Amino acid sequence: MGPCPQPEIFMPCRIARIPLLVLIALLAGCGGNERPGFDGGSSAPAGAASAGNPVAPPTSLAGRWTLSSTGSGSCAMTFGAVADAAEGSIAPAGGCPFNFFTSRKWTYTDAGLAIRDHNAQTLAQLAPAGPNRFEGKTIAGQEVVLSR
Repeated sequence: MGPCPQPEIFMPCRIARIPLLVLIALLAGCGGNERPGFDGGSSAPAGAASAGNPVAPPTSLAGRWTLSSTGSGSCAMTFGAVADAAEGSIAPAGGCPFNFFTSRKWTYTDAGLAIRDHNAQTLAQLAPAGPNRFEGKTIAGQEVVLSR
């Protein structure tokens, strides 16, 4: 497009260019090969556990649990679930060690119990360690126990 010819049509001419500029900007974003969700690759967020197939836990996880870590304290967590569910919600109480106050979801797979935060980032991976007890580590390597 050349310059707008007359001052009285300057503004309408300029406004007509906006859709063209928007279209060019949108098309410029299509040049890469990295298009999440369309390339057949994983669209899971970084830190989300990808190992394991969902399975029912060895015991119902619904109800009140205590998450603890030696030297870092403990807190109560309420796990929400229906019978034989492989995933559910978490409502942490105050005072949770590390960043477990952000816990919002649990998932049980053949790899064990994963606790995730509000952004679906894995906070810890735990394994059964007896009746009503799970032991494991946070992503940063701190040992944690979930029991009731």
